[in-house]
Amino acid sequence: MAGNVELLNAVLAQARTENRAALVGYLPAGFPTVDGGVRAMTEMLDGGCDIVEVGLPHSDPVLDGPVIQTADDIALRGGVKIVDVIRTVREVHAATGAPVLCMTYWNPVDRYGVERFAADLAEAGGAGCILPDLPVEESEVWRKAAEQHGLATVFVVAPSSRDERLAKITAAGSGFVYAASLMGVTGTRESVGREAQELVARTRATTDLPVCVGLGVSNPEQAAEVAQFADGVIVGSAFVKRLLAADGDLDAGLAGVRTLAGELAEGVRKRF
Repeated sequence: MAGNVELLNAVLAQARTENRAALVGYLPAGFPTVDGGVRAMTEMLDGGCDIVEVGLPHSDPVLDGPVIQTADDIALRGGVKIVDVIRTVREVHAATGAPVLCMTYWNPVDRYGVERFAADLAEAGGAGCILPDLPVEESEVWRKAAEQHGLATVFVVAPSSRDERLAKITAAGSGFVYAASLMGVTGTRESVGREAQELVARTRATTDLPVCVGLGVSNPEQAAEVAQFADGVIVGSAFVKRLLAADGDLDAGLAGVRTLAGELAEGVRKRF
């Protein structure tokens, strides 16, 4: 079975035809439980997200700040395995028909087996993989497997990336480019900053791929700001916070997640 890279491309293209940014939500699999995570991601999509990223919890998530680290720790202590991540992708996609990607560090994929991971992710209906710590120079084995199985390979670029480096990264990627809005780790911030807009402009000069901005977006106002210059707005920590704030009350957490998705969806549709 081929993966859903074409569905991902179609959803991003549709958002562009509607003159708006796509809304991309993120949660780690297994948080607060595997079943609870599936329900939460389904609520995110039903509430207004266009795309969802399923995080593969990792004990040393170098890109992730304390909020997502807390969620990862809960998932890992709950015994989450790669098979649960794949199951989450399968069930969320089956429930919504939306593009579902996996965001993971490279080591778990390498240990699981590159071909096996690509095949299982595609069979589950996955649209692709975001690999924040895989250097493009070392990515050929993964990219070949991903292409064979109909999966996007999304690389992360940062404000520190020089133009020559940006061109190399975007030439190797597919689906979209994940632009980290600032140097640092994930987490909500009071301001997304001008660096993000400059990075998007520099990245677009090297590629026709959509450029989606993550790290720091947490409310409708920030989503609206980023949507003025980016093709997609990625939100993770703010969704995790809604579930953590529910303090074990899953129904309340799910309601909070759905409400936030709706507010952010309104934000990415604002034109100034």
